[in-house]
Amino acid sequence: MLDLDQLRTFVAIAEYGSFTRAAEVVHKTQSAVSMQMRRLEERIGRPIFVREGRMSRLTEDGEKLLHYARRLVQLNDETLAVFDETEVQGCVRLGTPDDYADRFLPEILARFSRSNPKAEVSVVCAPTSNLIDLVSANELDVAIITHVEKPDRPQRDEVIRREPLLWVVSARHAVENEDVLPLALGRGTCNWRRAALSALTSIQREHRLLYSSWNSTAVGAAVLAGLAVSVLPESALRPGMRVLSEADGFPKLPECEIAVMRSWHQRSRVTEALVEHIISSLDNLSVPLAAE
Repeated sequence: MLDLDQLRTFVAIAEYGSFTRAAEVVHKTQSAVSMQMRRLEERIGRPIFVREGRMSRLTEDGEKLLHYARRLVQLNDETLAVFDETEVQGCVRLGTPDDYADRFLPEILARFSRSNPKAEVSVVCAPTSNLIDLVSANELDVAIITHVEKPDRPQRDEVIRREPLLWVVSARHAVENEDVLPLALGRGTCNWRRAALSALTSIQREHRLLYSSWNSTAVGAAVLAGLAVSVLPESALRPGMRVLSEADGFPKLPECEIAVMRSWHQRSRVTEALVEHIISSLDNLSVPLAAE
């Protein structure tokens, strides 16, 4: 049988990319962590790590094991929680970009509050790159972020929703026909901005960045006023917006992947309860009428 304590340590190493950091998170010595991983590899019968300097990278078998390890650890925690008759209470620190807060938080917080009336949620709104740093520094317990593949960094988030990223313009204007396309996009670190600029460059469409903001409401206002074209996920479309397609001369954009990222410094029932509500709410999210 697999040892859940070994699997929990294995997940921590995969999350942080280092035996040393994982040892701090699971409160074990580095030698104890190394011994656990040797025993886990013996039980699996295959190597699960490749050492690269001070970092550890998962082998193909390690990636396969990680998928099951996360599920087993989560199921173990959920099972114990079912038999814990104490009410979920305490404070959980949640981070989210402001556009996700506007679209997702009303439903998430309403459902969570009804189920856990004694729990408190502290919310921080910031761009995804800032939220990742805050979770890593244990200043947030969980964050809703935009997932980005980074081969040089361990993947520490779990994708929970995928939806198309779309070109949008005001339904009452035709600013997309201007010779130099005016754009309203996020700040320089925004992944949707990078995707939009890269797509326009690939088709050699002349463009200029007219408005730039971290605030999605400001970007949406520029679109609705007929001043610029922007890019938004499907669920962020508002009444008064029109979607531009390849038939309009706009290249297809990559999918938007929404993920949840947990802190490994400490896990609590209140944090896990909130994560469950986040996943459930995003699973049942309806597409706004504008998308149709």
